[in-house]
Amino acid sequence: MARPEREQAESAARQEAAQLTAQNVRAVALTWVDNAGITRVKAVPPTRLAQTARWGVGMSPVFDVYLADDSAVTSRHIGGPDGDLRLFPDLERLTLLAAQPGWAWAPVDRYEQDGSPYPACQRQFARRMAERAAARGLRLSTGFETEWVATHADGQGGQLRYAAVGPAYGMTRVVEVSDYLRDVVDALTSQRVELLQIHPEYSPGQFEVSVAPTDPVGAADLVVLVRETIRAVSARHGLDTFFGPVVEAGTVGNGAHLHLSLWRDDRNVCGGGDGPFGMTRECEAFLAGVLRELPALLAIGAPSPASYLRLEPSHWAGAFQCWGLENREAALRFITGAPDASGAANAEVKCFDPAANPYLVVGAVTAAGLAGIDAGLTLPPPVAGDPATTGGQRRLPTSLAEALEHFQRSAVLREALGDPLFEAIAAVRRAEAARFEGVAPQDIAAATRGRY
Repeated sequence: MARPEREQAESAARQEAAQLTAQNVRAVALTWVDNAGITRVKAVPPTRLAQTARWGVGMSPVFDVYLADDSAVTSRHIGGPDGDLRLFPDLERLTLLAAQPGWAWAPVDRYEQDGSPYPACQRQFARRMAERAAARGLRLSTGFETEWVATHADGQGGQLRYAAVGPAYGMTRVVEVSDYLRDVVDALTSQRVELLQIHPEYSPGQFEVSVAPTDPVGAADLVVLVRETIRAVSARHGLDTFFGPVVEAGTVGNGAHLHLSLWRDDRNVCGGGDGPFGMTRECEAFLAGVLRELPALLAIGAPSPASYLRLEPSHWAGAFQCWGLENREAALRFITGAPDASGAANAEVKCFDPAANPYLVVGAVTAAGLAGIDAGLTLPPPVAGDPATTGGQRRLPTSLAEALEHFQRSAVLREALGDPLFEAIAAVRRAEAARFEGVAPQDIAAATRGRY
């Protein structure tokens, strides 16, 4: 980070710190998400915020090769006890945390000690890919769905006691925990999060929040803020929250579906064209690029062995490498939107889950889509119905090890990520796959459901 930028950030931080102190904030949580999908944190008091904005706060790069259980491996470029980085908060995202009185939050970018960009910073990777799209005159509007399972914290003998057990998508569940869901809504709203929907999902105790789309980096920031807000509200209600891909083996798991639309100037190029279902040819090529890379993208968006317990056919998880119009079994679902909703057309990637680092997800999907545009790709015919019963469609990888093989062969993702980040991700995935090799599905679910 250049000196003038640091000085400007320091000045802004002094003003923010004064306001935080007046609001009785005692600490600011500075977060980033590692390659295992775990949100890590350093916290500073408001009195240190200006210095942190100017000089950063230290953190070891070894966390980029941590696993979800906090063990560490090494990679060709990253690993071991040596080295240090500087974490710089993004003050434009600074948020007073409604469910954690006395706390505020901001995401960070990570830099080398000399002020140069850290090549394995996932948030800067997402920004670079957004800038790559912008250089072509394209803008992505993106948003994640957040699904979680809430249980009572007093479960005995390892048995989960779900917070709500009414019918899937049923009003009964809302009535069972209406105070809890109201407090989730209140907390998000007070943090200026534009909430689109909150509703019960399929599995017992499972709920979903959808927020308004924004730029890719902002959407990834929102995933972190929304998830930690839900976790904090749950704790105040005596509930445990599970964001893992599956809570119990054999049940419908948690997804983290990514919605995206592609814009040129003020026009949504996912509609108004002569391609499939009104797509422009540019949109079609972008989505074809994403579809082509999906087996490799799973190593980013479905990064845990538990992810493959969720990716089951006929579970609306997107287990097949195909696309379709409003097809919830296709890995890539195209949505035209309501006829009177201008610009509503978008695509949904359904095969990703909450174990994923959202910054890696938005960056990698952008890179895959732009490569599709470069190659002039077209989409295959859309799929209607359940591919598990209609047949003829390629199954996506059924294990992390298989997804890793595709990832390591992806020239598109290696070029976009750069070797340090690419190799660190591969090392973490390889170790996670080895850690759970031969482990029973229920034991995998139990070991991972509360880690994310």
